[in-house]
Amino acid sequence: MTTLVIVESPGKLKKIRAILGDGYRVEASVGHVRDLPRKEMGVAPPDYRPHYEKTERGADVLQKLKASVSACERVVLATDPDREGEAIAWHLADALNLKNYQRVTFNAIEAGPVRDGLQHPRQIDMALVHAQEARRVLDRLVGYTVSPLLSRSAGQPLSAGRVQSPAVRLIVERERAIAAFKSTQHYTAMLTFGTGEKAWTATWDTKPYIKEGERYFTDLAMATEVAALRDVTVTNFEDGQSRSAPHSPFTTSSLQKAAQAALTFKPKQTMDLAQKLYEQGAITYHRTDNPNLGEDGHAMLAAWAKTAGIPLVDPQRRWKAKDSAQEAHEAIRPTHFDAEKAGETDEERRLYNLIRTRAIASQMPDAVYAVRTVTMNATQPVGGQVPRFIARGRKLIEPGWRSMYLDIQDKSAEEKIDDEAESGADNPVPVLKVGARGKAVDGDVVSKTTKPPPRFRQASLVEEMERLGIGRPSTYAAILTNILGRDYIVEDKKGFLKPCPTGAAIVDALVGKCRFIDLDYTRVLEDQLDAVAHGKAEYVPTIRDAHQHLQGEIGNIGGVHIEGVEQYPCPHCGSAMRRIKGKTGYFWGCSNYPECKMTLPDVDGKPGSKPVTKAKPSEFACPDCGRALVKRSGRNGAFWGCSGYPECSTTLPDADGKPGTRSGRGHSHANHGASGVAAPA
Repeated sequence: MTTLVIVESPGKLKKIRAILGDGYRVEASVGHVRDLPRKEMGVAPPDYRPHYEKTERGADVLQKLKASVSACERVVLATDPDREGEAIAWHLADALNLKNYQRVTFNAIEAGPVRDGLQHPRQIDMALVHAQEARRVLDRLVGYTVSPLLSRSAGQPLSAGRVQSPAVRLIVERERAIAAFKSTQHYTAMLTFGTGEKAWTATWDTKPYIKEGERYFTDLAMATEVAALRDVTVTNFEDGQSRSAPHSPFTTSSLQKAAQAALTFKPKQTMDLAQKLYEQGAITYHRTDNPNLGEDGHAMLAAWAKTAGIPLVDPQRRWKAKDSAQEAHEAIRPTHFDAEKAGETDEERRLYNLIRTRAIASQMPDAVYAVRTVTMNATQPVGGQVPRFIARGRKLIEPGWRSMYLDIQDKSAEEKIDDEAESGADNPVPVLKVGARGKAVDGDVVSKTTKPPPRFRQASLVEEMERLGIGRPSTYAAILTNILGRDYIVEDKKGFLKPCPTGAAIVDALVGKCRFIDLDYTRVLEDQLDAVAHGKAEYVPTIRDAHQHLQGEIGNIGGVHIEGVEQYPCPHCGSAMRRIKGKTGYFWGCSNYPECKMTLPDVDGKPGSKPVTKAKPSEFACPDCGRALVKRSGRNGAFWGCSGYPECSTTLPDADGKPGTRSGRGHSHANHGASGVAAPA
């Protein structure tokens, strides 16, 4: 008997075929095979039942899979173990008209997990399917309802999204907070004792001198007077210890943050590399928000650590997952802890090393520090009070987990030990007796300036979105790709994210008018969608409530003002020209369209001087609508497009001056936060 096993990614085929051997046929769906229609809403009240169509690539995939199904006696749907994978499994079962099938999942592409998964088949989890569908349908309802209103108001194509718009809002509001920030110069003083390698410092405690209602000490003259003091008396001396516990193994979001900080990988690059490592069988499934190792994973780590002489704590360390976490599978870890290296490229190997060392370090003992604190008072008052100085010394005495993770130059906020714990690391405070008198050899005023909130980088934006409950970890990379690709935000050479005028205009048009851009509401809605996944809420009421609110709000959406475009008047009618992203790149069009159809080429972000010439229709007919094809020139060379654009967006490659064969386009997780599935009755 031959069993057909259908997985998502073609990258898994070779590995799984080798594991299963004879009697099994392994094929890939290559992600989604069906989706909501491209040119219409595809869902409507009162039942919000989606209508599907095969994707261009999906049609070919389904045809091949049907042939494989007819040649096999058993069909196993082994798509990924998450909402998206569950929905893809449902689509395959429905589109292939499967009557007898089994659903299996495995958390790693290794012989043990794969065979164990096949021995424990189940039915498709329709709660997960409906939760995934709900996200996709809500995304469609928001996008297809709001985007046309914004586009008509702005005179150029604009897009709003249930999650993308709140993400853009974070960047817009951060930029405005930076622009409105007023810096404050404040001061303290530092005394130096001893010389050479034995020199150590004590810092003036300004808290008693700060006026009520203020946050900083701003009197430079007094700070200068304090820095001139030299004679002090020891009032307190303490020796103690502090401990630093390791962080949890990686979740999807913490991996993205750490990889950007330690390896300079952007979130999308990190997810692509993790996908490769997963397909190679090197790591467990990389889309997870569970911060804990599973029982099997911890047992594997403990067995390896015993032979390697690595100390682990007992019992196993565990971390509390966020309330919204989907803990179906464990944190990201190596499938074999004894494999010090894995991956086919240098980038894959570096990411694997980060994952492995983090997982091992998570179960190692605390790092222990000897901490010394000395408090000293000046022998004379300043400003009516006696200045107090505090010196802290800190020395690592038991490295614990840091012996494993210290060489990973991870400078993310998550990995930093707090400033107070870090202070004193290079301050060799000596043993002093209470009551002893000391004399400083030098003193300095320390001037500090308050800084505005930092601009987001991709990783810190992911961190903020997770903190606020906007989106879910597996979608963050796609969100970033979307808002960067639409030029709603830009990334500068240092990796900082800034809003574009278009992004700011969309935010201003929606804030206070549509709930979906409100950060608190976005979090609540995500929780409701999670409740659908757990079977605690139903699909139709959840969608209906959100849609009814949206319908009641769209009348509030006013004009869209995009700053800066008025400086480019249309040479034909004088109306503002708008920068528009077309299928082959940017161009400028008149905001008075369709009354004025003037278009100009884009030259370094500004309108060019010569109008875009209109291509002549050819003798070749569009294969989709029958209208004449037009030969055009894009940034990647010549291509053929339908003269009926935008009603018909068909494009064909150029083949020696004639229209070539249509090339398939695929759908992936990055393009689909959800692919609709049949709603429950």
